[in-house]
Amino acid sequence: MIEPATKKSKERPKPSKRLPGTKVYHNIREVGEMTSLKPYVLRFWETEFPQLRPRLSRGGRRQYQLDDIKTVLMIKKLLYEDGFTIPGARGRLSEIREQDPDQMEISFNQFKERSQLGQITEELKELLKLL
Repeated sequence: MIEPATKKSKERPKPSKRLPGTKVYHNIREVGEMTSLKPYVLRFWETEFPQLRPRLSRGGRRQYQLDDIKTVLMIKKLLYEDGFTIPGARGRLSEIREQDPDQMEISFNQFKERSQLGQITEELKELLKLL
């Protein structure tokens, strides 16, 4: 009998070094939900803050990484909580990055909890529909 010349083996993809369920890039809608900001605010801040430059995909969609999200949260804190103007927040953000980059570290626990609550709420709504 003649056997097939070549047989493609089914290789398993190598496991990712990232934690399961974590994403490297987030779209503008997801970042808006995480930070409680509207997408138009994020787009406006991109024009006002040179420190905020999310990557663009080939299709022109914004792809935010963790550092971009931290920058958004810092800008939000400076504007909404600390009462800075946009030019003042821009300057303060530059100072923070130059003098103490560790200050840019922001806890994401409250945002994780908020997103988990949203998922739980959606699941409860689905259960109510079934009843």
